[in-house]
Amino acid sequence: MTGRWFALVESNTTGTGRDFAVAAARHGLRPVLLTRDPGRYDYVGELGLPIREVDTGDPAAVEAVCRRLDPVGVTSSSEYFVQTAAAVAGRLGLPAPDPAAIGRCRNKAEQRRWLAAAGVPVPAFVACHTAADAADAAAKLDGPVVVKPVYGSGSLGVRLCADPDEAFEWAARVLSGGQPAPGRPAPGPQLLVEREVTGPEFSVEIIDGRPVGVTGKYLGPPPYFVEIGHDYPAPVPAATTAALAAVAVEAVRAVGHVVGPAHVELRLPDGGVPTIIEINPRLAGGLIPRLVRQATGRDLIDEVVTGAAGLPAAQPAPGGRSASIRFLLPGREGLLAGVTGLEQARELTGVIEAQCRLEPGAQVRIEHSFVDRKGHVIASGPDPAAAAAAADRALARIRLVFADGPTAPAGLSLPV
Repeated sequence: MTGRWFALVESNTTGTGRDFAVAAARHGLRPVLLTRDPGRYDYVGELGLPIREVDTGDPAAVEAVCRRLDPVGVTSSSEYFVQTAAAVAGRLGLPAPDPAAIGRCRNKAEQRRWLAAAGVPVPAFVACHTAADAADAAAKLDGPVVVKPVYGSGSLGVRLCADPDEAFEWAARVLSGGQPAPGRPAPGPQLLVEREVTGPEFSVEIIDGRPVGVTGKYLGPPPYFVEIGHDYPAPVPAATTAALAAVAVEAVRAVGHVVGPAHVELRLPDGGVPTIIEINPRLAGGLIPRLVRQATGRDLIDEVVTGAAGLPAAQPAPGGRSASIRFLLPGREGLLAGVTGLEQARELTGVIEAQCRLEPGAQVRIEHSFVDRKGHVIASGPDPAAAAAAADRALARIRLVFADGPTAPAGLSLPV
């Protein structure tokens, strides 16, 4: 690689992190990973990716490294470093989203306040400092509530609580570090308590303030919110797609995040209006960009990389199909003896990928977050129903064999 440097500030450990580096190289750039711990990323060795070890928690240190590199662009695929990347890019005079708008999105309490002030539909909410505050908020909201960290991603530390006692117990656990809830410590409220919004969940994928499309999302059993599958495009009427997209665009405009990617999650209550669950100031996780590429030919990762580098995006390949993903989530804990059915799954019509990261001898734990996703199957088809059916058939072929008991399905059943 002989082109100019393209700086990636940390990365997803799963999902699209590798794809960012590949996209940059495809455009003749020299991707370089700025990281505190290169060992976290398996793909670094695979790609021969240059690295610069730096305290990525220190924006000034990141900026100093970038000034020495003189990159053509700076970005991140990680929820936790998009604001740092945007701030550094802006100070170097490179294309970037507004770091202040990213900060408003990352702080879920601040995000809620901005959206509510703009009249965007959001759940009733209370920002809390302590477990006692969370219990009081649950009593005030009078019904099942969702308790979540103000900072966080991937459903870490998020739980549905039936009453004030449950809200107190969960909040105390999160605040004590008993439940993973990564995110930078900051003054102010640490928890958000909000009234539960029922109904199917969707996400709207957005680039530069304009909707790309709507994804149908499936969640595992309550009281947690682990995403177990996605369909793109969402199998809903055109009017529903338009309504979801309109509210999502209104939301990103309300917080000022109109440059770069956004992944806006919503719920659609029965007979109600689309309600914002949260704005994520980054591309979707859960391999949704791959679904979009399979279904439409549009490469969102390429668009983010070229946007950050000030280059024209590649033209979309032919599309007009649908794509679905189903995640491998062990239904139990234990010592894994092996995985069966992957090859059979790959041979099914419509299946594009079938992967499992678990190896024999792994001790399987359940965390009730995205880290429980140990692999996936992706399938495509001429319409959403065909793609979803192919993905479901593939997942049903895969079994986890435990050393201390019978085999178990490699995925959770989707809601009917």
